[in-house]
Amino acid sequence: MDNKEIYKKTLGFSLRRFLWDFLAVIAFCAITVGAFFIAESTANNGLIGLVIGLVLGGIAAYLILHYIAFTYKAGQIAMMTKGVTEDKLPDDVIGAGKKIVKERFTTVAAYYVVTGAIKGVFNQIGQGISAVGNAVGGDTGGAIGSSISAVINTVIAYLCDCCLGWVFYRKDEKATKATCEGAVIFFKHGKTLLKNLGRVFGIGIISLLVIGGIFFGISYVIMINFPDFFNSLSQAIIEAGAETSTTLPDFIYNVNTLTLISALVIGIAFWAILHSVFVRPFVLVGVLRNFMKSGIDDIPTEESFKELDSKSKKFAKLHSEL
Repeated sequence: MDNKEIYKKTLGFSLRRFLWDFLAVIAFCAITVGAFFIAESTANNGLIGLVIGLVLGGIAAYLILHYIAFTYKAGQIAMMTKGVTEDKLPDDVIGAGKKIVKERFTTVAAYYVVTGAIKGVFNQIGQGISAVGNAVGGDTGGAIGSSISAVINTVIAYLCDCCLGWVFYRKDEKATKATCEGAVIFFKHGKTLLKNLGRVFGIGIISLLVIGGIFFGISYVIMINFPDFFNSLSQAIIEAGAETSTTLPDFIYNVNTLTLISALVIGIAFWAILHSVFVRPFVLVGVLRNFMKSGIDDIPTEESFKELDSKSKKFAKLHSEL
């Protein structure tokens, strides 16, 4: 099976992830706006209501994504792994993916323990690489460090998914040991795995401009038809500044600016969702294929674990728990 065929076969996971992610965004927006208007009409303090709404909406979105949507993401990675390693997929891809996730991670907590460990190891070493730029000092060093961090964080996101794929592939090994193996694979075969880096960033930028731009425009056109909301929000910000004797820049409470910022936030939010569930998996298949091939051709040993112990305290701790 080639990458496009695997992507198409596993697209059902993306569609289901999109529905749940979209529901999370709707819940967040509805709770936030609702809390604002309730507080504005009952206590004449919409800003407090907005803050409360942001917190409650964030909790609702978190619960949806944490306990439901994760199943489809993990299931998609499991099926992609099966496709690139076995060159075939079952007829019921969705059912098979969910079954594998439940077998490998009997509880949601077990899933997040492993994925948290994966991110912790890669993030720690990524921070070490970023520190090289920051060590230069001054604005130039800071800019270099920030740029390196942005690149590293993007790479880490793909590597975490690849490492999770390896955990599914090594089904006869403990999840913690397979996690350690996944980390070692990258550091032994990093050059091979990063050959798709240009494609990763190129497609990411294009999708941001296209998807983000479209939803920014749609959101702005809709929002300009609700001036009362933004007038109320602007007035609430002005009153809050007056009460705290804070001099606020005009753009913070300017109605037009608030409308643009809100549309921009929604545009970026929809881009983040659509890119994550539809575009990113397309790129991931190719990266995952390289990762799995590197690991299968050279399965990490205990000696290679020891080599990585000195580079990451989190990895050493994980290794010690085997």
